[in-house]
Amino acid sequence: MARKADLQEAQLTTAEARGSELLDTAMRAAAARYDRVTGRVTLDLTNGGAYTFPARLVEDLNGATDDQLAEVEVDGLGFNLHWPALEADLYVPALVSGIFGTRAWMTRELARRAGLATSPAKAAAARANGAKGGRPRKVAQT
Repeated sequence: MARKADLQEAQLTTAEARGSELLDTAMRAAAARYDRVTGRVTLDLTNGGAYTFPARLVEDLNGATDDQLAEVEVDGLGFNLHWPALEADLYVPALVSGIFGTRAWMTRELARRAGLATSPAKAAAARANGAKGGRPRKVAQT
């Protein structure tokens, strides 16, 4: 029985050391606020830095009102941001890493934004397709 207790004590000591290191090194929010003018959320980080991101780029915040976004709270020792009215919780280290939603949502959003981009080459291709009668219709595969 003593061996099991010693093993548990060693595991607990290791876990406490990892937790302490995480608190010292991970990106955590000390404060958060929403700026209605710019539409951005700003985080004051525990390391003295700051991080700002557009709320509309985040899957769980997309379409929220200014009043809902202004209710941001720092939670979980600074690892989480919480919006009570939206029932939304975001992980600060992921946000700081540029992860604003699920992989599928981010792929769709990036593709949508790329499709909105304009360039002389894209305009010329659209004119050329238009001169040929437009984009070819997709043929159903059976």
